[in-house]
Amino acid sequence: MRSVERTVAVLRAFTARHPTRTLTEVATACGLDRAGTRRILLALVELGYVRHDGREYSLTPQVLEFGHAYLSGRSLPQIAQPHLDRLSDTVREMTALGVLEGPDVRYVAQAPGPKLLSVTIPVGTRFPAHTVSLGKALLAGIPPEDLEIWLGAGTLDPVTPHTLTGRREFLAEIATVRRRGFAVSEGELEEGLLGVAAPVRDRDGAVAAAANIALDARGRSADELHRDVIPLLLTTVSRIEADLRLRTGDG
Repeated sequence: MRSVERTVAVLRAFTARHPTRTLTEVATACGLDRAGTRRILLALVELGYVRHDGREYSLTPQVLEFGHAYLSGRSLPQIAQPHLDRLSDTVREMTALGVLEGPDVRYVAQAPGPKLLSVTIPVGTRFPAHTVSLGKALLAGIPPEDLEIWLGAGTLDPVTPHTLTGRREFLAEIATVRRRGFAVSEGELEEGLLGVAAPVRDRDGAVAAAANIALDARGRSADELHRDVIPLLLTTVSRIEADLRLRTGDG
């Protein structure tokens, strides 16, 4: 069991912020010694899950097979994908679907923007939920008592100077999201990045996921965002929910 835990720790050392790492960096991130880390990395290289360029290590696309069974067993990402594609083509920005996993949001579907310099976030990426619009939309969909438990399990660590870190301030923000039906996050994860998101509800009305649009904050005015972008997002969410109800036999 211990060897499995160490191997998983090595794989998880590679993140969106650190897609490549040296042996020392991997060992430090995992809290393992260099010799043990090197043995695990060499085994993963031989199995095809990790590549080594002589200095740095990185994951290969073969690691996606671990998530394939989970994603293929859930219909929601598949249902959402054509709607995300259509929305991305319309707004010319990246769109995505995310779910809440503990303190984080995990991206389970995405449609890249057609622009050369549009934001790109791979499926499987995790971000702290309090820093992104997807997380705010998801947290607004859980009962207040569960939100209190969620807040009690961790801290609202700052990622940028714009990240909401005060408990009272964050609860007020979530209450606003719950009231208006969508979330906005500007520069809380990364300077210049603007995200808008809305919850996707299942046939029972529970929030199953959230959909969002990621934009360059300098490219849209607040008026344009509320007039043009957010209505398109909410329409897309309604269409995903309608297809979800049909797929599950409700209506």
